[in-house]
Amino acid sequence: MALDELKSAIPDFAKDLKLNLGSVIGNSELPQQQLWGTVLACAIASRSPKVLRELEPEAKANLSAEAYTAAKSAAAIMAMNNVFYRTRHLLSDPEYGNLRAGLRMNVIGKPGVEKVDFELWSLAVSAINGCGQCLDSHEQVLRKAGVDRETIQEAVKIASVIQAVGVTIEAEAVLAEQ
Repeated sequence: MALDELKSAIPDFAKDLKLNLGSVIGNSELPQQQLWGTVLACAIASRSPKVLRELEPEAKANLSAEAYTAAKSAAAIMAMNNVFYRTRHLLSDPEYGNLRAGLRMNVIGKPGVEKVDFELWSLAVSAINGCGQCLDSHEQVLRKAGVDRETIQEAVKIASVIQAVGVTIEAEAVLAEQ
């Protein structure tokens, strides 16, 4: 199992990450599609080749072709949106918020899966990328659709653990090269 391979790559000083990785994926109460779409989108957003290589095959095995593509689409569109909207929010001139974005975001309207699933994946990627405006937007859509806070928090926990695992493994790889 690739998850075990990934856990074995986590150094001993990060034992909590190893335990949390097994827990957030292995003990998740999310439906399979929500879980593995979140895992895949977050593995992509983590920018860690090792994390993506290890988690992608299991995600692909647990997702329909449409959900697999949609999870990758969520990571892609949020890579753009998180930079754009975070920057607009951080600029001190509020007039930037009144300008037309002029960026194509068609996949958000027609993601190819249930809108709630795509929104959950987008929220998780936005957590990794640190865009407060996007987090608020996706959280509001999810809450209006009846998604409870526990489900939203579970997606954020998956995002945080996958990101931390990626950062730790990549840092150790760099240090091993010295």
